[in-house]
Amino acid sequence: MKKWIVLMGLVAVTAAADKPNIIVIMADDMGFEDTGFTGSKDILTPHLDNIADSGVVFKQGYANHPFCGPSRAALLSGRYQHRFGFETNPAYDPSNPIMGIDPGEVLFPERLQKAGYVTGGIGKWHLGAADAFHPNKRGFDYFYGFLGGGHDYFRIDLSQPVKEAYLQGLVRNKRPADFEGYLTTALSRDAVSFVETNKDKPFFLYLAYNCPHAPQQAPEEDVARYSHIEDKKRRVYCAMVDVMDRGIGEVVDALKQNGIYENTLIFFLSDNGGPQSSPKQPGKGNGSSNAPFRGGKGNLYDGGVHVPFIASWPAKIKGGQVFEYPVQSLDIARTAVAVAGADASYGPAMEGVNLIPFVTGKNKGAPAEAIFWRGGDGANWSVLASDGTKHLVDHDTKKPELYFLPDDVSEANDILSKQPERAKELYAQWKKWDADNVPCRLMGYKAYHKNRDQFFAEAIPGDAKKAGYRPKVKATFK
Repeated sequence: MKKWIVLMGLVAVTAAADKPNIIVIMADDMGFEDTGFTGSKDILTPHLDNIADSGVVFKQGYANHPFCGPSRAALLSGRYQHRFGFETNPAYDPSNPIMGIDPGEVLFPERLQKAGYVTGGIGKWHLGAADAFHPNKRGFDYFYGFLGGGHDYFRIDLSQPVKEAYLQGLVRNKRPADFEGYLTTALSRDAVSFVETNKDKPFFLYLAYNCPHAPQQAPEEDVARYSHIEDKKRRVYCAMVDVMDRGIGEVVDALKQNGIYENTLIFFLSDNGGPQSSPKQPGKGNGSSNAPFRGGKGNLYDGGVHVPFIASWPAKIKGGQVFEYPVQSLDIARTAVAVAGADASYGPAMEGVNLIPFVTGKNKGAPAEAIFWRGGDGANWSVLASDGTKHLVDHDTKKPELYFLPDDVSEANDILSKQPERAKELYAQWKKWDADNVPCRLMGYKAYHKNRDQFFAEAIPGDAKKAGYRPKVKATFK
């Protein structure tokens, strides 16, 4: 009996050792061209470049949405976020039990928990601030970061209006938390600590930087390293990305020092493209470059959704690869669940494709026939076929367009009039996909704040009757 127990214990230990650690690193509002492996000449990203060299660069790597919250909802659920009505950025409101990701959705970290993984989330959440949406209730054993869509990089100031909580405190699990110095560095150091604490168990780490999202802030000494760049916004942006890259290097070093680097699957991507200035919004850009693509954050042109996207797993994936076919952020969740031996069968059906058989050469061709986008409850839409043909309606131009990306990466030559039948075929595919979507169930954060401010303004006691307030019981306003 004792021998049987010992044998079973050894089997369990061996099984745990075989499970790869999984790390997903997500940048925020990062331009496509802003890494060395995508062609940057002015930003130093040696650590990201090393990850790319050790694994695979997805030449056509796509975020699932052109801005923050919905992109993260898709990544973590492993489902098109339109299936559950998460098509806009939720407002920060800890008192609102609706303004967040549907509690019925199973986030993939929960699936990993059930497969024996320790799960950690560090950084930006942006999937709801109320208790029901808290990361500790959505599959994360550990969380350190902030629940809203962004944060100041140097300070907390609880005396200021809350709004989107850029100056509110951080949280560590369910308790208030602080940070010292520069926020990006604090998140990196916490990630290193998570790795070192859990090095003897299979773990999943979601390291969601808010870098290089606004506000554009970086340590003076790091900005000084880019003093040769004339554009001030670009100079600060480069420094922000540089600091993030060094922090990622520290995480990789922790893996190596603890002997677990070879069996760790690392993904890196951005949640969307970098925001760009325009004649209507000259101050919108954050200093990023989406070259050679058209548009930026908010657009369904490639500048809004085509992002730096790499994976490394030295024990399994041969280094120095470039994968030519389109992949998307949904595939990360499906891949993680597959390699962890987790259960994808319960709860709402996962989407996306396990990418490992494709990057190891077991499977040939494209992971998916097409990938899809939607915004504004279908007012804006896009479909990209595996051969690189893209059909879309973007909110900037508001008209159908057709491009063949292998010959036209900047989407400058609309071929709709030359290939109307191909456009009809792709639109039919999009309509079939869209049939399973639901209307957006959330109010956008700008409209939400406007309505909430109006509510309180009208609820001032002296103006209650003017606002149409009719209490069900008698009340005395003082």
